[in-house]
Amino acid sequence: MEIKPVADYHGPLTTKFGIPRQSGLIDLPGEIVFRPAFRSPDAVRGLEGFDRIWLIWEFSDNPDAKTFQATVRPPRLGGNTALGVFATRSPFRPNRLGLSCVELVRIDPEGPVLHVKGADLMDGTPIYDIKPYVPYADAFPEARGGFTDTAAWEPLQVDFSPEALAVLAAQPDPDVLRTRLEQVLAQDPRPRFHHDPDRLYGMPFGPFDIRFQVKGKVLSVVEIVRR
Repeated sequence: MEIKPVADYHGPLTTKFGIPRQSGLIDLPGEIVFRPAFRSPDAVRGLEGFDRIWLIWEFSDNPDAKTFQATVRPPRLGGNTALGVFATRSPFRPNRLGLSCVELVRIDPEGPVLHVKGADLMDGTPIYDIKPYVPYADAFPEARGGFTDTAAWEPLQVDFSPEALAVLAAQPDPDVLRTRLEQVLAQDPRPRFHHDPDRLYGMPFGPFDIRFQVKGKVLSVVEIVRR
């Protein structure tokens, strides 16, 4: 079977660095823009009655796997424990397909364009299919969660330097921007094997470069620079 993208996702995170590790963890806004062949209002008729949708998409920035890798090392376990690839949500998969559940905020009929929140996708990610989230069939709150039930994780405390706060204060809706940035950084965007407290990290966020350090459980935003 040959599949092709029906749409593309657009959001504030332009690289893999900083992408939320799961959908729904952060209320980042984004848009799903349909490609010309699928740009019909009829294709989303009735979707306005749903609060959430499933996205089937591609880890487009990952290289093609030359050989099948049966195990991966989940970041949730510190990157030290190998588990079967089909027992994880690792982005390194045989077919590079991802699955995310996001909030459908509204539908712009001109396009149409789907406005969503909570996606764990990079800007420009190809979307292969969109399906409505159906609560009675898709929600199983008492289901076991495997290693995610026992792997302890706490968000980082995020502090901003006075210089960084000044940049945020000069932007439209500075409180909203700060909250969204805090949510992203609190997830600890560093690779799990990085623990150097003196290292200065950089991460694009919308039109800005965010530069920060992490010491213990505190992430300090040192500088925010417009790109």
